[in-house]
Amino acid sequence: MGLFGRPGGARGGSSIRIIIGLVIAVIALISYFMRTEVNPVTGEKQRIAMTTEQEITLGLQAAPEMAAQMGGVVDTRDPQAALVRNIGKKVWQSSDAVRSPYTFEFHLLRDPESINAFALPGGQIFITRGLLDQLENEAQLAGVLGHEIGHVINRHAAEHMAKSQLGGALAAAAGVAASDERGRGLNAALIAQAVNQMMQLRYGRKDELEADDYGLRYMIQAGYDPSAMVSVMHVLAQASKGRGGPEFLATHPHPEARIKQIERFLAEKYPNGIPPDLTAGRSLQLMGGR
Repeated sequence: MGLFGRPGGARGGSSIRIIIGLVIAVIALISYFMRTEVNPVTGEKQRIAMTTEQEITLGLQAAPEMAAQMGGVVDTRDPQAALVRNIGKKVWQSSDAVRSPYTFEFHLLRDPESINAFALPGGQIFITRGLLDQLENEAQLAGVLGHEIGHVINRHAAEHMAKSQLGGALAAAAGVAASDERGRGLNAALIAQAVNQMMQLRYGRKDELEADDYGLRYMIQAGYDPSAMVSVMHVLAQASKGRGGPEFLATHPHPEARIKQIERFLAEKYPNGIPPDLTAGRSLQLMGGR
């Protein structure tokens, strides 16, 4: 084999793989940190993976498929669907959210079992009939929809896509750098991907608390009593005792943690109690909510 046989070549190949892996990682990090924009509503600097126009397009394209998974969208002529649309529109147009580049649309989904609400990038917001039927008044619905508006305003989906792209690139870099003829690089890549997924879950929970904070602000600006969100959390806590828990809790912090944050918010903003001009609104039953 000579002086430069297989052992030396293996070491050389390993060094090349490490260099390639480092190059991939450096390029991924540079690309991630260059994606910095200032949010026009919150003023926060964010690293994002798409423009607002791309967010809107993605949300519109994904909406039909997402809705189909939960029985489809209830016809807008339905009283419950009209209620969701009207309360959502009021929260949006009465709050700082109206300064955003997004046009929000609010949809009721047919699914009577799932306790769920979610937002797609660009302003498509959904709530299931299962969750709506658990709510008692206008303020509770406004709080749920305000929370989802908060996700869109804070561009959480775009942030997560940027983080996911970075995590995927770093996982690939780790796989290349650690690979050998025995497939050990695959194991390294899988471990790196698992770590990345755990990081995404943690950040997702942080985002949920941030959306709670913005949802409280928006419902207040629309004239609703923010303490109604405590009741919503109790609804979610009760639902979580059922089989498997509500889908709404899959990536959200436990209701007890959210109640504590809401109570801190209320104590700091209203140390002398909720002002009388903030109302729970009308009963959803009287408004056609049930």
